[in-house]
Amino acid sequence: MNIHLDDPKLTAYALDELSGAEKMEMATAVAASPAAQQYVAELREFSGLLHSEYDAERATLPALRTNILPLPQKDDPWTFSRRLALAATIALAALIGVVAIGTMKRGGLPGQGKRGLVANGSTTSHSAETPVFAEDEPVIATGTPIPMAEEVGPNPVLGINRDLIDGSGGRSANGLALAKSSSAAPNAMMSYQTAPAPPPLAGRYRHDFDTAEYGHIEENPFLAAKGNPLSTFSIDVDTASYANVRRFIEDGALPPKDAVRIEEIINYFTYDYPQPTDDTPFSINLDAASCPWAPTHRLVRIGLKGREMPNEKRPSSNLVFLLDVSGSMDGPNRLPLVKQAMRLLVDKLGENDRVAIVVYAGGSGLALPSTNGTQKEKILSAIEDLKAGGSTNGAEGIELAYQTAAAHFIKGGTNRVILATDGDFNIGVTNNGDLVRLIEEKAKSGVFLSVLGVGDNNLNDSMMQQLADKGNGNYAYLDSIAEARKVLVQQMSGTLVTIAKDVKIQVEFNPARVASYRLIGYEKRLLRKEDFNDDKVDAGEIGAGHTVTALYEVVPVGAANDPASNVPAVDALKYQANGAKPAPSIAPQGSGELLTVKLRYKKPDGDKSELRERSFVDSGAKFENATVDLKFAAAVAEFGMLLHDSANKGNGTLGAVAEWAQEGKGADAEGYRAGFIELVRKARALKKS
Repeated sequence: MNIHLDDPKLTAYALDELSGAEKMEMATAVAASPAAQQYVAELREFSGLLHSEYDAERATLPALRTNILPLPQKDDPWTFSRRLALAATIALAALIGVVAIGTMKRGGLPGQGKRGLVANGSTTSHSAETPVFAEDEPVIATGTPIPMAEEVGPNPVLGINRDLIDGSGGRSANGLALAKSSSAAPNAMMSYQTAPAPPPLAGRYRHDFDTAEYGHIEENPFLAAKGNPLSTFSIDVDTASYANVRRFIEDGALPPKDAVRIEEIINYFTYDYPQPTDDTPFSINLDAASCPWAPTHRLVRIGLKGREMPNEKRPSSNLVFLLDVSGSMDGPNRLPLVKQAMRLLVDKLGENDRVAIVVYAGGSGLALPSTNGTQKEKILSAIEDLKAGGSTNGAEGIELAYQTAAAHFIKGGTNRVILATDGDFNIGVTNNGDLVRLIEEKAKSGVFLSVLGVGDNNLNDSMMQQLADKGNGNYAYLDSIAEARKVLVQQMSGTLVTIAKDVKIQVEFNPARVASYRLIGYEKRLLRKEDFNDDKVDAGEIGAGHTVTALYEVVPVGAANDPASNVPAVDALKYQANGAKPAPSIAPQGSGELLTVKLRYKKPDGDKSELRERSFVDSGAKFENATVDLKFAAAVAEFGMLLHDSANKGNGTLGAVAEWAQEGKGADAEGYRAGFIELVRKARALKKS
């Protein structure tokens, strides 16, 4: 559609007053018009300026408290625009007064040359300890120089003049940047802009200030099989924790304990499970051996293998990249890495694929409308133009991304939003719970979510894990271009194509054979036993070709050391006998079965789950005779427990872990297991240092 700058709908769109199809139509039109992009971006900037400056002036200038008109609510676009202009005039007058007062307080006026401030308010010649002002630069009362419009780089995403958070140019302490009017601006009043305040003594985003967030992990305890025969959890195919742990160790530091999610470290690696032989989407595999870090215990492995799908047989895909282009994404291991990763994926797209790019920082925008995968030059050009700058309004971007995906929904195909971010959401909806609920609601549309985490010292790992879980997707962390290639190219079908959703596992232990047991990892995936048969309860997804592994440490009946025996007994029940009565259909406890595994899953577009079941008899194999894959999985699990300083790490050491991993290395065609062995050696050196 053609768009005019005086169209009331354009103003309403800029002020976020449209919704649904109307908002999507306007977003598409804006994406095709540089002038409209300029207008929208600057109107949003100016609207934000008026709100923030109005609040600041009411707090600091008593005279204005009673005289300035209340800032209008967004009623209709025309009324708001007219009242906006009136408020702008008042705010501008107040601002000029503040600048003049601040200048006089310094004992000088613009044009007096380069002067510095000292504590008593007098001036002094330039020194390293005092702020310096360029001659004839406009200044705010705080003494921070403000760049002119020509000094401020354009926003490369939407093409607007803006003081980017990456620090090109100065800005005032209260976030106000004063710029010369420019012929490029569609409206003269748009020559005033807002910008986020910089960190102290630095113009660029503070990557050295560590605000990374990891959710607390309380490891699973041993449970007595007699009183707790059922263990229920949701499967997990996330791999982010291993790549993040690797990044810490490669950088010469051991990771924080809560950054270590053992199930994600185990599932980073693939295992040689057979593909399903029937029409089910995955196979179920079980084996066991003596536990290497506690030899009187048993180590039981449950392995699932998703049906593989060659890339050429993938269903048609509708992909929307949702990219964080805020100031915190500035840095070689952030947005530039994401752009490299996107190029790798775009190279694999074909005529049955579509891709769109939604970006978000202080606002959100459609950087690339949904485009056929054969138009690679157009897609790559849009990727190349992306640059970081601004604060982070993730919720607004999420809304637009899902709207874009819904507008091009492919029935029976792959419909997925791929979010790439450090998770540093700092404006808009920033509460973790609200963001998770937003994603949970969007997942009902049939559009799934994949999350690609980047960055280090501000990585909101906890947030991204929750978003992926509730978005029916997976979470990977990109610490290098090699990891991006693994996730988006080598495992492309598994990352993009879901073959089973809401996959739950429930294990029933035979108390005649099992004294107690412990699920290793999956602390964030535990479910109530009643949740297993409740199809309304969300669970994990399996992608094409994915393998999923879960390990239980089992204490056999009669073992000398049973950790669960040290747990205090509960008082006798008043209204019923302790423990549930066994169902009459249950197999005899003397049957020799160690446990029974039940699985429930739904088809990707289904609402009703299907049930599969398999029992297991332990043959008593020793660890030295275990399969190659079980040895390697055990090594990875113990590595995670040692990094987490688990109370259940037993007598294992990093040296022993390296030996077990070497025995379990196998063919290792891609070299990932060799990389793990080297990582263990580096961690061992760090432990000794």
